Amino acid sequence: MAANRLDEPHPMNQEAHSHAHSIPLGAEARVERTVPFEWTIASYDSSLPPVLSTPAMIGFMEHAAATAAKPHLPTGAITVGTRIEVDHLKAIPVGGILTATAKLVAHHGRFLIFEVEARSGDTVLGRGKVSRAIVEPKSFESKAHSRKKS
Repeated sequence: MAANRLDEPHPMNQEAHSHAHSIPLGAEARVERTVPFEWTIASYDSSLPPVLSTPAMIGFMEHAAATAAKPHLPTGAITVGTRIEVDHLKAIPVGGILTATAKLVAHHGRFLIFEVEARSGDTVLGRGKVSRAIVEPKSFESKAHSRKKS
């Protein structure tokens, strides 16, 4: 069975490739939210402290990156996460204000690379890079469902 490659020839991939270059380097977004209990490591394990979990912080950074790309995408396209390189440096409790920023620093074909940072006020909670790919949602979802085990 041949493996599906992310760079396989597909009309949306070709369109996404050209549109990735139309997203200006420096495109950025900032998102903010109060940390809910569900985003803490205590929500996974009650013996752990109720502080922001690494997966939640990264998810919010990915949200900032997707928000930065969204206004520049072709009609109907979305971005999906493909790679993360993030350091989680500090903790923040439930009720703390979490701000995530993302700035597009490179694109390779349909892949976008963002520098991301999470803060609470002046405190840097985490930073790194997030990569996202431009995809057509129906095709992407169909491929994902085809991998579902019965």
